[in-house]
Amino acid sequence: MRSREDANKMNLLPYEHANLRLRYRQYLELATIIVLSIFVIGFYTMPKFQTPTLTREAYLAPIENIDIPPETEQFEKPPPPLRPSIPIESEAEEIDVELTIEETDLADFVAIDAPPPPPVSDMRFIPYDEPPEPIGGYAALQGNVVYPEIAREAEIEGRVIVKAQINKNGSVDNTLILKGLPGTGLDESAMNAVKKTAWKPAYQRDKPVTVWISVPVNFRLKST
Repeated sequence: MRSREDANKMNLLPYEHANLRLRYRQYLELATIIVLSIFVIGFYTMPKFQTPTLTREAYLAPIENIDIPPETEQFEKPPPPLRPSIPIESEAEEIDVELTIEETDLADFVAIDAPPPPPVSDMRFIPYDEPPEPIGGYAALQGNVVYPEIAREAEIEGRVIVKAQINKNGSVDNTLILKGLPGTGLDESAMNAVKKTAWKPAYQRDKPVTVWISVPVNFRLKST
């Protein structure tokens, strides 16, 4: 009897093991289903947290108005002009000197063909039918002559010959000294007088032409 029971028990052991394996698998599947169900239910039932969005605003620094003073240029003041010295009268005997310019005939105005080469551009001789003349005559030229003070004080007299270029309009383009008294101021005075004088131009076949002429200027002192 015992041997049969033992034999039956031995026969039941494989079935019990198979049954345990089947139950273990069922329990494992059931547990997996339960866990997944809990996860899905929790995913849809849990409240959602919204992350606040941060916005960045550009920072603009306040602009300050700065008053810039205008630049002013400073100019140096020129030195005051020198006061003219007042001449002191000497106790010597005073001499009354009167300027007298000799009358000169218009025939003295002679065109020069081959003068010494001065520093001017064109000195060619241009033939003419009518010579140039000072408007108002020689008296007009005489009125433009100023006797230099240095020559007056030194009582210097003489004649200065000025070579002048009279253009088609009657103006003086160039002057130079053919014969003068250097260092006395008479040369400069003679050229200035010729330049200040208005001239009638020379004519060639009724057309004005530019020519060179020589103009003598006499300086004489007359004591009274």
